[in-house]
Amino acid sequence: MNDKNQELLIRYRETLALAKGADPELAELAAEELVQLEQQLTPPDKEGARSVILEVRPGAGGDEAELFASELLRAYSRYGELNNWRVEPLQIDLTELGGLKIGVVGIKGPDVYSHLRYESGVHRVQRVPKTEKNGRIHTSTATVAVMPEATPVEIRLNPTDLKMDFYRSGGKGGQNVNKVSTAVRLTHLPTGLVVACQEERTQLKNRDRAEAILRARLYEMELERQQSSLSSERKSQVGTGDRSEKIRTYNFPQDRITDHRLNESWSRIEYVLEGNLNPIVDALREAERKRRLDEILQAV
Repeated sequence: MNDKNQELLIRYRETLALAKGADPELAELAAEELVQLEQQLTPPDKEGARSVILEVRPGAGGDEAELFASELLRAYSRYGELNNWRVEPLQIDLTELGGLKIGVVGIKGPDVYSHLRYESGVHRVQRVPKTEKNGRIHTSTATVAVMPEATPVEIRLNPTDLKMDFYRSGGKGGQNVNKVSTAVRLTHLPTGLVVACQEERTQLKNRDRAEAILRARLYEMELERQQSSLSSERKSQVGTGDRSEKIRTYNFPQDRITDHRLNESWSRIEYVLEGNLNPIVDALREAERKRRLDEILQAV
């Protein structure tokens, strides 16, 4: 720990003692200073400033899971728009009912990853599907992956490691759809990762976007490798970002969203799914900030 941080820690401990003191006026002033000191001790991490590639896939639950996945993707897209970020569709594969087979979007803007990084994992929905005749509540899931965008310098793609296929797009995309093979599928031979993009009208643009998705997935794999060395105590806090981890339940009959990592709930599901995610996102970011502060204080 450098001298500056050591001085901040000393000031923090002294100010904390004053905040717990008997003098109410002095305690109030100390509490205000504590907030500033905590922010200085836990500056935003560099990864948080990145843009992201966000992927949503249906899990268990058939048509209902696909519909829920579509709602989640729309919620994140709307959240991005409400924050004045740029949301770009990279791969959107819809079902006949309007559900989602897979949805991948790029979300570009300041501090996007710091806001969305804790959305990775399994999201569970409990509700009566529109197709349910007997009024029974079904439980379905969708998986969200939030990957920080990596630059070509950080993740270099060796052309000999790539298998590239071209095919005709199956969705919206202008006059070229189903006439010219503009869609691109990339296979990364060393890892077996496969990505596809068909949202642009030219092979070149689709290839560039497919490569961006692939770099993000490879970068995510590297972050997961680094995270695997974290202590079990750390993993039990806000979560590791593992897409197999159940993180949240959306219970429609009770109008309740519960984040299982925080053991905290919110109401107004429909409002939240319109992109109004700030209460949940802010709570997760605050929990992580407190965890980092505790980690710093315990280390000295």
